[in-house]
Amino acid sequence: MRRLRSRPRALLAALAGALCLYGLGSAAPAQATASADAGPPATAAASLNQLAQAHGKFIGSAAATSHFSDTQYTGILGSEFGQVTAENEMKWDTVQPSRGQFNYAPGDRVVDFAQQNGQSVRGHTLVWHSQLPGWVSGLPSGEVRTAMENHVTQVARHYAGDIDAWDVVNEPFNEDGTFRTSPFYNAMGRDYVAHALRAAKAADPGAKLCINDYNIEGVNAKSTAMYNLVRDLKAQGVPIDCVGIQGHLAIQYGFPSDLRQNMQRFADLGVDVAITELDVRMQLPVSAQKEATQSQYYTNVIDACLAVTRCKGVTVWGFPDKYSWVPGVFDGEGSATLWNDSYQPKQAYNAVAEALGGDPGPGPGPGPGDGCSASYAVPQQWNGGFTAAVTVSCDGDALSGWSVSWDYAAGQRVTNAWNATCQQTGTRVTCTNAPYNGNVPDGGSVTFGFNGAWTTTNPSPPTLTLG
Repeated sequence: MRRLRSRPRALLAALAGALCLYGLGSAAPAQATASADAGPPATAAASLNQLAQAHGKFIGSAAATSHFSDTQYTGILGSEFGQVTAENEMKWDTVQPSRGQFNYAPGDRVVDFAQQNGQSVRGHTLVWHSQLPGWVSGLPSGEVRTAMENHVTQVARHYAGDIDAWDVVNEPFNEDGTFRTSPFYNAMGRDYVAHALRAAKAADPGAKLCINDYNIEGVNAKSTAMYNLVRDLKAQGVPIDCVGIQGHLAIQYGFPSDLRQNMQRFADLGVDVAITELDVRMQLPVSAQKEATQSQYYTNVIDACLAVTRCKGVTVWGFPDKYSWVPGVFDGEGSATLWNDSYQPKQAYNAVAEALGGDPGPGPGPGPGDGCSASYAVPQQWNGGFTAAVTVSCDGDALSGWSVSWDYAAGQRVTNAWNATCQQTGTRVTCTNAPYNGNVPDGGSVTFGFNGAWTTTNPSPPTLTLG
């Protein structure tokens, strides 16, 4: 399928708003404009990824297309993160459920979403013992290498140019540092790792090639086995560019205090490192003390990555608690992500933002800047009704939350709104940002709309108050 080229996020938002709102009718829009209330400029609440970019890093998230119909989910996914990882859409059982029959549609949706939002993509994963279709496990030993190399070649070639880094081999080790039993290890021994990496390099020379595993955050038998494998692969001239440290942590087990030391020893081998699947779970119910400990764990991870030059960034394994994998796997545990079930940023979100140098306040909230304004337009009107659009834009400043208020002079009534929550008392209307569009960067804009009713006339409000 044809790939979309990356475009500036603000331009995409503006185009989307124009298509959705001004395509409704041919009537010329009436407009009113207001500047933000006078006052001291507020500190812009940049996205997590914008904060990370100031350090030469990224903050990413797993992406699941099953949630793409949830606009709050896609709004945060597209605005807070600079990299996305396909949660399940690029795994073997999805991509090649039957031998020789490839299904790229789910993974293509992840790539297209990322390109539309100016994000990079981490491919996950080409060779893994889990989520394999039955036909792979049923292969005769002599056919496994051919099947594995063909799968790696076909998938990596399909996404060539779209993937920043591949988890070529996922979770190759047991906890004691021995190789995990799998169809690949059983057929080829440890050499399967090198065969997979070479096939991936031939298919997509531009992608970074990684090995990814869990419980290798600190220096232990498993991480040392990974270290020795990477060292040996480098010595043999096998293409290996990076190590993924998953980062599935739990506050009841203590934090791996040697995380930074461990990442640095991999970096000293000449490979990049990244935290690829970070979440910090706790035993329920939630308490203030548990949340404080969780926040400190998140801070510790960010601090460790910032301290290691070759740590490229941190990816969280999803962001709202309601979609987290944790409760379904760890009985009685949860609350592992940065946003709660209602998409409100948690204390841990604030901790990550602060660790990256952002505002340590209570997460995104109101704070208009002097360089921001709101404009009102009526792209369509009919007898007794109309559609209006309000655009909040910034030039020379930014917002970390907004509300727009105005008074109607002719008795108009707002009937329903989208991309904002609107309330009307008498003639006064106040609309506040949705959970996913409160941040307006310098040079950016957001648009919300609503339908309304009128009787005799429908003049636009002369002034709007941005607060």
